[in-house]
Amino acid sequence: MQSIRDNPKSAKEEFSLILDNSNPGINPKINFEIPSKINISKSKPKIAILREQGINGHNEMAAAFNFAGFESYDVHMSDILSGQKSLKNFNGLAACGGFSFGDVLGAGEGWAKSILFNEKLRDEFQDFFERKDTIALGVCNGCQMMSNIKDIIPGTDYWPKFIKNESEQFEARFVMVEITKNNSLFFDEMIGSIIPVVVSHGEGRVKFSNKKHLDLVQSSNLISLKYVDNYHQGTLMYPMNPNGSSLGITGLTSDDGRVSIMMPHPERVFRADQNSWHPKEWIHFGPWYRMFANANKFFT
Repeated sequence: MQSIRDNPKSAKEEFSLILDNSNPGINPKINFEIPSKINISKSKPKIAILREQGINGHNEMAAAFNFAGFESYDVHMSDILSGQKSLKNFNGLAACGGFSFGDVLGAGEGWAKSILFNEKLRDEFQDFFERKDTIALGVCNGCQMMSNIKDIIPGTDYWPKFIKNESEQFEARFVMVEITKNNSLFFDEMIGSIIPVVVSHGEGRVKFSNKKHLDLVQSSNLISLKYVDNYHQGTLMYPMNPNGSSLGITGLTSDDGRVSIMMPHPERVFRADQNSWHPKEWIHFGPWYRMFANANKFFT
């Protein structure tokens, strides 16, 4: 039935996985120490938890940054447009997941266009990204949005867009990703680790403008995350690669490492008990907490 409803290729690959009795299942490989706590300074960096109509991941994102020593602020796009809040007053920006404008123009497309086609918003965002003392993270819909405003984000010329999943279905799964060699400040000392994470999207497959751009993000180490199978090998096989992205790509960074985008949701699994399964040694926090703690290090 799945092969009739969905992409037959994806259905066949998932069925073959069910029949693989030797499959070891989810098995993380962590190459770093998971912090039990971090030293929080009295002067906390201020981060804008950015949302638009249809965004729903802002509460988890705010919690993740709060636990990592940030002071999180709920910032709706209308707040910036009206002048009630300004990105000039923030050290960081996190664009959250969900379905901005119902994805009617494509995932993240409407949100991106509301920035690019409004002079006030375009200037405000461009000024923020050009400041060397800021960081930015885009997750899921925020990732899709930021990939569509790369023209105003320095060092992201070769980023792809994100299009409909190869399975032709919305994918909500618990999969594994490898943190590949990259210079993102978010993944400092995490390279080579393989970590389970939540994905929840309908349009997560990377599409590069041309092969040259794909080659350049590889050679420049701008790819930060790739899907891997339960044998810790990069994979195109569904559902371990839930969207069919070439090379399993699911996260990228800017040239200087201050801006990162990713389709998975680390904010939904930064605490150990948020994971549907985890090794018993993960007591309070899971490995993704380190990512948010790394962001705090940028300001210390």
